[in-house]
Amino acid sequence: MKGKITTVVFDIGNVLIEWDPRHLYRRIFDTPEEIEHFLSTICTSAWNLEFDRGKSFAEGIAELVAKHPKHEAAIRAFDERWGEMIPGLVPGTLALMERLEERQVPLYAITNFSAEKYAEARVRFPFFDRFRGVIVSGREQILKPDTAIFDLLLNRYDLRAADCLFIDDSVANVAGARSAGMRAHHFRDAKGLETELAALGLL
Repeated sequence: MKGKITTVVFDIGNVLIEWDPRHLYRRIFDTPEEIEHFLSTICTSAWNLEFDRGKSFAEGIAELVAKHPKHEAAIRAFDERWGEMIPGLVPGTLALMERLEERQVPLYAITNFSAEKYAEARVRFPFFDRFRGVIVSGREQILKPDTAIFDLLLNRYDLRAADCLFIDDSVANVAGARSAGMRAHHFRDAKGLETELAALGLL
């Protein structure tokens, strides 16, 4: 893709902060097998994605408890102990963000995130407020990799797709950004991202 990249757009989960429900459920279940069974049959990825689409936790938890009353405590923990799913920062990425900031590179974010839990995480991670703009799927009721969520960022903040580098750990989301005309980096670790940013002249 031709043209100089001037703007960086971050994903948040597993790019800047670690998120994995297993961090919580290791404290609830005795074996890895029990954890995987619970996450594949009850509190599934598809169920969780509905919170990112805008469903309230109160509604989603109540529906699941009605279906699986024997697992009520573990289901409610998904909401009440949600913070335990986030052990902390992804190593190295915040430091790269800060270096970009020092070079006055405009920083934005697009995240598949429950609106409720985004507000909670924002208190814990105040660096979220350093973005010039953030598109939160739960607020907008649009999920990545839908091209519409990338277009929303571009239109709301008057950005050009060709000027933007989007960073995400999901291959599908990277493809969605490219479909919207952005350059995109599939995030694996901070070292690989640093190499990409340097190659683009951003660091």
